[in-house]
Amino acid sequence: MTKQCPSCGSTQVSSANYGRKIGGTVGTVGGAAAGAAGALSGAEAGTSIGFIFGPTGAVLGGLAGALFGALIGGSTGCVAGVKLGETFDDHIFTHHQCSSCGHEFNLSTEAPSSPSSSNTHST
Repeated sequence: MTKQCPSCGSTQVSSANYGRKIGGTVGTVGGAAAGAAGALSGAEAGTSIGFIFGPTGAVLGGLAGALFGALIGGSTGCVAGVKLGETFDDHIFTHHQCSSCGHEFNLSTEAPSSPSSSNTHST
């Protein structure tokens, strides 16, 4: 879909994506925190499995379990945050700006005006 400025009709439109950026950051931090809490379970499971290989295996298994818990939590939180931010970008924030005239707008609320719609032919 080509973005078009509703004010001047230019196709030189850029997107700021504030919601996606903020949502991704907040989601990553929140997901990593939740993952860290879940990492305790991962560390316990890794330690249990690691005991098969002795004390060193238990330590390495615990660290690997904690690391995987934090990584998966952070990744999941980031994806969820970006999706939520995308919704905010699409419906709340004015996240498009025309490079030609500087007009800021949201595509879902403004449609480009058609200059030919006011033309009428009389014979």
